[in-house]
Amino acid sequence: MFAHYALLALALVLIVAAAEMFTNGIEWLGQRLGLSEGVVGSLLAAVGTALPETLIPIVAVFWFGGKHGADVGIGAIAGAPFMLSTLTLSLCGLSMFVFSRTGRRKQEMKINNGLLTRDLCFFIVAYSLALGASFMSPDRTLRLCVAAGIFLIYPFYVYLTIKGESEMGDEPEELYLAKVFKLDSKRLVLIVPQILLSLVGIVGGASLFVDHIETIAKGIGFSALFLSLIVSPIATELPEKINSIIWARSGKDTLALANITGALVFQACFPVAFGVAFTSWNLDQKTIASGIVAIFSAMIYLRLITTNRLKPVHLMCGAFAYFCVIGVIIATDTVDPMPISSIKQLSL
Repeated sequence: MFAHYALLALALVLIVAAAEMFTNGIEWLGQRLGLSEGVVGSLLAAVGTALPETLIPIVAVFWFGGKHGADVGIGAIAGAPFMLSTLTLSLCGLSMFVFSRTGRRKQEMKINNGLLTRDLCFFIVAYSLALGASFMSPDRTLRLCVAAGIFLIYPFYVYLTIKGESEMGDEPEELYLAKVFKLDSKRLVLIVPQILLSLVGIVGGASLFVDHIETIAKGIGFSALFLSLIVSPIATELPEKINSIIWARSGKDTLALANITGALVFQACFPVAFGVAFTSWNLDQKTIASGIVAIFSAMIYLRLITTNRLKPVHLMCGAFAYFCVIGVIIATDTVDPMPISSIKQLSL
């Protein structure tokens, strides 16, 4: 068991180190290409870290197949927006609060209201359509049309994000590979490899983390349901959390929050469109409840942002909603969850 704890710690160190490399590299890519903080945070960083976990529902549906695979796929699709809009934003707010209290950053938040408003509006629209699709006729043609509509929301969002006015971020710390090779940090020949290496480290670290934390939890006696609902999702969303914590520590609040809100839009479009098109998309009451909580949380944050009242403590409240919903799901679950071996295969 000690070996599992040691490897778990190693995985966490690997994820943190890779996330440091990723945030540094992605900021320099934005500087090199003249991109705004909105594009860097909401598009490049959000999509870069969200792509690996997006494969989970696809693997579940096509690899395992049948009702069990579809159920796990739908759970993975619905779980990401729920966790991002509650627990992940909460951890970001907690980081801002702690770092400001310890003098690592200024207390006040400095965010691009227009950028975050756009992200949350697109998420609310796309995910509301997704939840509504669960009540539609099972007609295949109609489902495909709805899926296509949800999918096409994202290119429009990308267009508006690139077109929208937003300031470039301050020049980041020297590129890590540039330090090694003693070259200019703006060289794409160094920036791109650093980003790719960091993504490999993030994926590898997350896979190792999921594997060993599930083994430890199973040895302690936690159920597979507990693992599938809580442990695995927290681990697979770990890169987004750490990226945002790193940016929050540096006082780069727009990047910290846009990394999460941009991932919300991505998760509400690509995986959801896949789910509507290739599964029955008959959401149960618990899944619908988690979706409603995600949308409601986004609406609250949207209101706070548009009225210039958003503070770290508001973000921290998302954890309360997350644990309340998780508690209800665990307490009322009567269906045998997917076997632990299958959960591990999906997580990896």
